[in-house]
This record gives sequence, C-alpha cells and structure tokens, in this order.
Amino acid sequence: MITKFENSDKMIKRAQELIPGGGHTYSKGPDQSPLLGPKLIARGKGSHVWDVDGNEYIDWAMGLTAVSLGHAFEPILKEVRAELENGVNFQCPAPVETELAELFLEAVPSADMVKFAKNGSTVTTAAIKLARAYTGKKMVAYCADHGFFSYDDWYMGTKACNSGVPEEFASLTLSFKYNDIESVAKLFEQHPGQIACVILEPMEFDFPKDNFLHKVKALCQQHGAVFILDEMITGFKLGFPGAHTLFGIEPDLSTWGKGVANGFSTCMLAGKRDIMRLGGIDHDKERVFLISTTHGAETHALRAAVASIKYTRDHNTIASDVEKGEQVQKRINELIAKHGLQEYLGLKGHPCWLLMWFKDQSGQMSDGLKTLMYQEVVKHGILFRGTFNYSVSHSQEDIDKTIGAFDLAMSIYAKAVKEGYEKYLVGPPIKPVFRKYN
Repeated sequence: MITKFENSDKMIKRAQELIPGGGHTYSKGPDQSPLLGPKLIARGKGSHVWDVDGNEYIDWAMGLTAVSLGHAFEPILKEVRAELENGVNFQCPAPVETELAELFLEAVPSADMVKFAKNGSTVTTAAIKLARAYTGKKMVAYCADHGFFSYDDWYMGTKACNSGVPEEFASLTLSFKYNDIESVAKLFEQHPGQIACVILEPMEFDFPKDNFLHKVKALCQQHGAVFILDEMITGFKLGFPGAHTLFGIEPDLSTWGKGVANGFSTCMLAGKRDIMRLGGIDHDKERVFLISTTHGAETHALRAAVASIKYTRDHNTIASDVEKGEQVQKRINELIAKHGLQEYLGLKGHPCWLLMWFKDQSGQMSDGLKTLMYQEVVKHGILFRGTFNYSVSHSQEDIDKTIGAFDLAMSIYAKAVKEGYEKYLVGPPIKPVFRKYN
C-alpha cells in the first residue's frame, strides 16, 4: 500500500519556488495530482516508473502519451547513444535530417514535405501561419471539443486563462463542435471569404460519424480554406501512420509529435508541396519565415524518431496495443458492471487511447470523484491520469495488476458516489488546466 510522499511533497514546493507551475507542462503540475500521489518521477524503465520516494508504479500516463514504446527502451537508446558520439548540433544540417524526412514521408503518403521542431505548439502555430500566407485570409477555426492545440496566442486567447493575449488576436479565432457539421458550415456562412484554415484532431475520444471529417474537408475546399489535422497524439498510435489513414482522409497539412520519437523531443509539420514550399527558399513568391529553431534538429532526437518509426512499423506495435486496449476495455467494463457503476463511470475512445469518465449522482462530471479514483489506484501501484496509453512494454502481468487495483478502487468509488467523495478523498480535487485564477 503506497501512501507516503514526503520527498515528493517537499521537492515540489521547492520546484514551485524556482519554476512557474513547478514544471514545464501544466498538465504535469501538482494541481493535476491527488495529494496522496507522486509529484516528481525520478526514473522509468519499460512500463514502470519510480517516484522520488522510491515508490514503484505501473505507468498508464506514459509521459502525457509521448512514450509509446517504453521508458528507456533499449532498441531506441542504442541508436541514440551512437548518434550522440557524433555531436548533436552543427552550423549546417546533418544527414539524419534528410534521412528522417525520407522515412517519415514514405510512411505518410498524404504529405510531400516535412519540417521538424521541438514541441507541438511550434508546429501547430506554423501550420496556422502557412495557411494564412497560402490563402491570404486571417481567421482560424478549431474544434472546441479537442483538448489542446497550442500555447500561442491564436489558441490561448479563446481560453479562460487568456491573460496577456490581446483581444485583437483572440477575435480572429473561431470554434466549432466535433461531429457537428452544421457548426462548421455556420462559421463559413458567418465569415465568408475570411477563414484561412480549419484545425482539429482526426478524433479524440469520439469516433467521427457520418463522414464528418470528409464533410469538413469538402467545406474547406468549397471555401478556399486549408484543412489541417492534428495527429500530435493519434499519429503512429491509432493507426500507421496515423488516424487520418484509419479514416481514409487526407489533410492539406498535418502535425505530429507524441507518437514519433518515444519521448524524445521531435515534432513535425507536414503537408502538400504547394503549401509547404512557401516556407522554403527556392521559390519566387513572398517568403514565409516558417520554423527556425536552433535546437529543432538536434541529431540524437531525430535519430530517436528514425528508430521509433522503424520499430513501430517493423514490429507492428499498434496491433499489439489494440489487443491490450480491447482487453483492458472489456475487463474495466466488467468491473463497472460488477460494482453497479454504469451511470457513474465509463470508458470511451479508441482502444489505444481510452478515456475514463466520472459522474456524480446528478449526472455531472466530477473532478472530486476523478481525483478519488487516481488516489485509490495509486495506493496499489498504478499511475493513472484518466487515460490508458499503451506501449509494447506493458505486460499481461501489468494489465492483471491494474485490473485488480481498479476492482479495489471501485469499491471505494461506489461508496463515494452515495456518500460524497469528500468522505474518502484526502486533499482537494484536481483543478482544470484552463482556469482563470489559481
């Protein structure tokens, strides 16, 4: 039974004195963890991680979904070590940049060119810039049902925590609902000739219905807008190479990252040549200063991407992840039925990326009950943050132990639904990441 987090609690307080938020991704912050839960992870190996108090966990968060093969996965580390011996950053491009571009574009037939960067916000914002330059229009439409696109002004200006973003920027961004084609059509009707692009994930936790993605693309073509798919999480996870191939749809531009390099920092902006060329230096049109980052093509991270894509392809890891996901989905649903929680707890999404939802007696989503579930499974050595993210490193033993932990946790959850989570939760509920005040 894991309940001691003294070092973790002490160290996160110090981190917050030195680092705004205590870390470099808000989704990893201490406000996203139960009080009885780890705040700092010291190391990982395969599907397991250890916190700074020495507690060991089966990891279902996997670096915010970025670690798709396993922590410190030796086949990738071997390639990275060899690349490090050559140096990591030079005045001129390194050969691995072209090598990865060729491999990536061979795997992603919808794209003709690709540009690398270090994080997802960089490439999604670059896609927006390209779309505006290509179309000569200013407005952006994004899917409001999808969790995150960028920390840049075009997106954050629409959120509650929009301090520091001029209203002039926010006013150029519009939103629509997933699987609601009328909400997309309405934007084009209300802003004729003004929308540069539409950006969305192929899917988050709801599958596209009634050819939704194809209808969105048709509207973009009709109105001269660029159709952008964000494969940051779904790429090389829901299908090979991504979810857009799973659904038989080709974007004009696409963005990639978390499934590409097994936790190393490599992201991609990819797309059609006539759009991507605007960011090059071999044309006579007005130049787009697209992505220019000193560290965007660090050789060891690109080598990790080469090795990860090849491993995913050659070992058909997505198929094995689907099998694991289907098993977990079936067994969790059986537990939900066993505890009579069908109205208060459930799973949704693709087998490779399952979301657990939590409701109270009034049928409302409950952060308190969600935090309680996190707390209870942590006690049994399960690091869970709402989604199941699989890797080739997750074993049958991991799955069996996880199911056992959720069985015990659901017995507490069932009581909390009736009696109130406050009776069982130690500390406050986790908070929404996008909130106006702390």
